[in-house]
Amino acid sequence: MTRLPGQVFGINPFGGDIRPTQVPVLQPGSGRPALPFPHPWNFDEPIRILETYFWGADDEQGAGRHNRYLDFPGFSPILVTRDPGVIRAITTNTGDRAGQFDRDTLPSTGIARATGKDTLLFANGAIWKRQRKLAASPFGKTTLFQPEMFHEFAETFRSTITLRLDVLRSHFEQTGQKTLSISLEPEIKVVMLEMIVNNFFGAEVAYEELRDRFVPALERVIDHIVRDTVINQVGISIAKMPSLNARIAQTKQDYASFEELTARVLAVRKKATGLWMQFRSDAPDEALRSNIKVFLAGALEATTSYATWTISHLARNLPAQEKVYQAVQEIEDYTPENLESANFLTHALDESLRLTPSLYFLPRRATADTRIETADGRSLLIPQGTHILLDVWHANRHDDFWGIEATGYPANEFIPERWAELAAAGRASKETLHFGFGHGPRVCPGKHLGQLEVALVVGAFVKVFQFKALHPENPAKAGVSTKPQDGTLVELELR
Repeated sequence: MTRLPGQVFGINPFGGDIRPTQVPVLQPGSGRPALPFPHPWNFDEPIRILETYFWGADDEQGAGRHNRYLDFPGFSPILVTRDPGVIRAITTNTGDRAGQFDRDTLPSTGIARATGKDTLLFANGAIWKRQRKLAASPFGKTTLFQPEMFHEFAETFRSTITLRLDVLRSHFEQTGQKTLSISLEPEIKVVMLEMIVNNFFGAEVAYEELRDRFVPALERVIDHIVRDTVINQVGISIAKMPSLNARIAQTKQDYASFEELTARVLAVRKKATGLWMQFRSDAPDEALRSNIKVFLAGALEATTSYATWTISHLARNLPAQEKVYQAVQEIEDYTPENLESANFLTHALDESLRLTPSLYFLPRRATADTRIETADGRSLLIPQGTHILLDVWHANRHDDFWGIEATGYPANEFIPERWAELAAAGRASKETLHFGFGHGPRVCPGKHLGQLEVALVVGAFVKVFQFKALHPENPAKAGVSTKPQDGTLVELELR
């Protein structure tokens, strides 16, 4: 109520020299792509909602060019920023201490209903800190990059790709064709889930069962989570809903499959298979169930996004694809060291995360009136209760930060060479953050797992196949993560 007069009269609630400019709720005749908040008719277009905040912003100079806010009477302010300096300052100051930013739970209510509120993704404060400590060891780089562990990842992938190659060769022999048009996203999802379930956790779930049952079920669960976050304002769990139609009945069945897969992963804990031996906790299985569900669904989404985007970009940039092939063609043993030495593969992966990050925005919330300061000395006072959307997608695509003057190349194009140019110019990685896995204390705990898996999949795929996109355009679809809208549709042939 204390803010109501200021909201009614349009007084800017922010302070400092990075004060954002206000976005009107309605702007008839402007051509704006959407309303500046999700509702039942636009919730499946979150990137367009973010674009709405910056409609016409490039005509501005000053802080409002990259920082906008919405302040509707009776509601907490919403700050949206595509300023990398502000993004970095806020993510760095996110944590469990008094006065630090929390992860905003508002965009994740559907995830919490699907997995639980005591997870590393949803929790804040002391609960988050305990969960983070539990996950640090198994997800750490020193654990994942042990030779024996990586060997298991490589062997599983080698076995799976051999089977798929046999199927592909058989298809070519029977049809007499040399090329095949295929949507790769479904194939990549199965490979990623197989490595998570069988290698990371040490369970034994057949490839066919993952492909035919669990991947489709998880896809539908994730779609339901996005819809549920916006539409289900009363917070009724799907388990408590009556099966009034086929969609609800199917969703309940999919949730049951999700629970079963989680149970099968937990069942091998007592055998200390995979990385279960690294979990330093005597907590009962039920106390871990929520986080395991987050790991299964979250890692599947993030790694699939990362791999499909990289392949999709390389399918539209054949010279870059050939450079990746030159970097990996002599690799026989897919060790972390060999993959990291393939410099152009690393550049292609970084460029994919920059241009098309899986985490297209990072949600935060101000727990108190908080003043931040950027590395270049600018300041911003953010009022308590402000919902913050750190718009990574548009920050990474703006010429002010990633264009010709900043990097030597246009910001909106996939050009892996920009990373070699930046390195040659002495630009350290800390100066060129793309926030592909977040940043700061709440950086994605699966960062190293994702890098390891995607480098393995993309490197091996380019070594085996030549491929090109069937359409020149490469639009995005976005939900929990982003992916190519065409499902990574390519024409491929064996090298």
